[in-house]
Amino acid sequence: MTDDAAPTDWDERFATGEYPREPEPSPVLCSYEPSIPDGRALDLATGTGRNALFLAAAGYDVDALDASSEGLRIVRERAAERGLEERIDTIHADATEYDVPAGRYDLVTVSFYHTLDRFVDLCESLVEGGYLFVEGHLRSAEASPSGPSTDRYRFGANELLRAGLGLTVLHYDEATEERPGDRRRATARLLARRSHGPRQSYPNRPDGQ
Repeated sequence: MTDDAAPTDWDERFATGEYPREPEPSPVLCSYEPSIPDGRALDLATGTGRNALFLAAAGYDVDALDASSEGLRIVRERAAERGLEERIDTIHADATEYDVPAGRYDLVTVSFYHTLDRFVDLCESLVEGGYLFVEGHLRSAEASPSGPSTDRYRFGANELLRAGLGLTVLHYDEATEERPGDRRRATARLLARRSHGPRQSYPNRPDGQ
């Protein structure tokens, strides 16, 4: 879910179908996932399960966290439809206040939720060698009608990249994409690993990335 709306507003959006019930997971996450070891994942601000359902189907045990009870109801319903109930635990909590456990997750994902003020906590929630994937709306000189109504919840140029420099950055891009209904979206995407040292292994860059 995005940022500039109260949980009750999101409950209504999810209940009325204004927000997609089955949003596609991030193509960058999908491309790199085969090279990321399975384990326990956190999908922060999961909404209706954009990344959570994909990760559960790929073999992860997923904590899907969101402030919207209606969004989490849809996540559980979608999980049941796919036989993934045992792989997804829903957590009803505010992502700005939730006490993320340290050293717990092999993978943390955040899509279209502005989370720089929790970046240190998310990094510390990773096991050594764990992965962090973040994508969010980007401030753009061109009109970008998708996403938050103001730039407050959009990343500035290279802002997300700078936030991730304490990790090993494996992928970073800033790009504009055309979406159905002429809803252009400017997006920043980061995939990084909690690892250290001058010599490391790196996943192959997926085709087209």
